[in-house]
Amino acid sequence: MEKMMEYRTLGRSGLKVSAITMGTFTFGGKGPFAMVGQQGVDEARRLVDLCIDHGVNLFDTANMYSNGLAEEVLGEVLEGRRESVLVTSKARMRIGDGPNDEGVSRFHLIRECERSLKRLRTDHIDIYYMHEWDGTTPVEEKMAALDTLVQQGKVRYVGCSNYSGWHVMKSLMVAERDRRPRFVTQQIHYTLEAREAEYELLPISVDQGLGVLVWSPLAAGLLSGKHRRGQPTPEGSRQFAGWTEPPIRDPEKLWNIVDVLVEIAEARGVSAAQIALAWLLARPGVSSLVVGGRNEAQFRDNFKAVDLKLTVEESARLNEVSQVPLIYPYWHQDNFAKDRFSEADWALHRDYQQA
Repeated sequence: MEKMMEYRTLGRSGLKVSAITMGTFTFGGKGPFAMVGQQGVDEARRLVDLCIDHGVNLFDTANMYSNGLAEEVLGEVLEGRRESVLVTSKARMRIGDGPNDEGVSRFHLIRECERSLKRLRTDHIDIYYMHEWDGTTPVEEKMAALDTLVQQGKVRYVGCSNYSGWHVMKSLMVAERDRRPRFVTQQIHYTLEAREAEYELLPISVDQGLGVLVWSPLAAGLLSGKHRRGQPTPEGSRQFAGWTEPPIRDPEKLWNIVDVLVEIAEARGVSAAQIALAWLLARPGVSSLVVGGRNEAQFRDNFKAVDLKLTVEESARLNEVSQVPLIYPYWHQDNFAKDRFSEADWALHRDYQQA
């Protein structure tokens, strides 16, 4: 058995998670998800085996991935070894045409959790994420429904994904006020190309003890080094198939970042993807990176990022080329409040002191 993994404590919980999480976004390939991948049971089993052999203990899925087919594939592949790994799933997105086929109402969450359990062939989900904010359902109803699922033993921990800062804080406040299980983690999009999470989401994670899982840490492959300035979109890539997430608002900045990634990678004799992932693993609050792959080679390459430590100079170059503007009120705080910053404040501000 190959083992080359680091384990990190998830926020203030007692749960240990591998620094690399296997994403199952490519399992099934039903509907629009076919643009990303179409891995059936046999191929999925080979990749899951590879991840387990390398020490990955966390597998991420969602009820909406290929309309539940991703959960079915993962459940079949993990049968017989479910208790040795951790499985996350998510609910909130629309999964049907009915008026209650989306959201975080008590009706929807309990129904979808029970459906996910059947597809996953398990009696519990280790981390259950609210996949997106729902502004029409009272937060109290959402947290009470999650409390019910935890009390029933169907869910071990709860988290959120794609929330804004005030969404996270409101949910935490209601949980503590009403004595409900609080979020222990959030799953967010955060890359060298997209550092907006540093304004609120990373400081909140540090301050409130939330673990951070990062989805699409290579920006759907754009930071892998395979996409280059002025070159045709690689065949077989998500972008070649028409996938448009995440949005790229400043292509020139993207290619500047890729140029630096490739330069550092070539000097170190590693891939650009490994450099991008290593940068993320060193950021405040980050617990694990959710990576997917179409083949074993991609996963093997990504695993190597866990042991890769960037130098101060390399990190400074990457920070400089990727830094986001210090918007209000943060530029004002940087001018007048940094003598009383907490570690949560420094999660945003530290890089600006080195610029």
